[in-house]
Amino acid sequence: MADSGWAEPQISWLPDGERLHMQHGPSDLIVQAWGAAQEAGYRAAAARFETVLAGLAQELDVLRSPISDRIPQDLVGRAMHTAAAAPGYGFITPMAAVAGAVADAVLAAMLTVDPLDKVYVNNGGDIAFHIEENERFQIAGEAGRFEVASESAMRGVATSGWRGRSFSFGIADSVTVFAKTAAQADVAATLIANAVDVPDHPGIARTPANALLPDSDLGDQPVTIHVPPLTGDQVQDGLNAGLRRAVDLQKRGLIGFAVLTLQAVTVTTPNTDQGLIFHG
Repeated sequence: MADSGWAEPQISWLPDGERLHMQHGPSDLIVQAWGAAQEAGYRAAAARFETVLAGLAQELDVLRSPISDRIPQDLVGRAMHTAAAAPGYGFITPMAAVAGAVADAVLAAMLTVDPLDKVYVNNGGDIAFHIEENERFQIAGEAGRFEVASESAMRGVATSGWRGRSFSFGIADSVTVFAKTAAQADVAATLIANAVDVPDHPGIARTPANALLPDSDLGDQPVTIHVPPLTGDQVQDGLNAGLRRAVDLQKRGLIGFAVLTLQAVTVTTPNTDQGLIFHG
């Protein structure tokens, strides 16, 4: 196995005794389940989590490289590649989907246990979830609050932006995306946030990603490190650029709904999912 430098997985209960905390390398998950098989679901989550990054570590060279015809053998890596390859927008690597794909994998393991009424796997804000009939989740995000009912086709949500834990080419404060999987939402949030921009603005500062993180999958691609106050027109221009990308992804069936924010201004794609309600 490739030497990832990651310590052993750490799995423990949070102080409330109702949520499982699992940390390994860059993955930091909080898991909660409801239902008769709750305890078995947590055991399944822990067992899957203990193996998930070991599989990815064997193929880091592929996962950190731009999308190509090199398909990872690991199931989670393959899901990352599939999600990142679908949109077809410029420079991207499978790592754009890693947080969401890990959440999806842990959720899938939990759903082999029945019955579970509701489950969420939150990997640093990228969330995979399951909802049985007549159940619902409330999810708080930077842009507002969302309600997701069982009627929704969405089972994943992710947020990206230049001030988040991942690097961005764009200037969005946040882009929150709902999609059928967390991996799809993760990639789409990244791509939409990258598209929110005011090209050639002299006050926007960028630096090579590998100057901030030497082993970044983005290499020497310039990522945003500072965004000055913008005029109203500039904010709207930046958001419109991101919204065009979001609407295109929505029309192609790759996302269900997106909310974009920049300097206290929020725009959204049309919402045709009757099971998803946004409270801005």
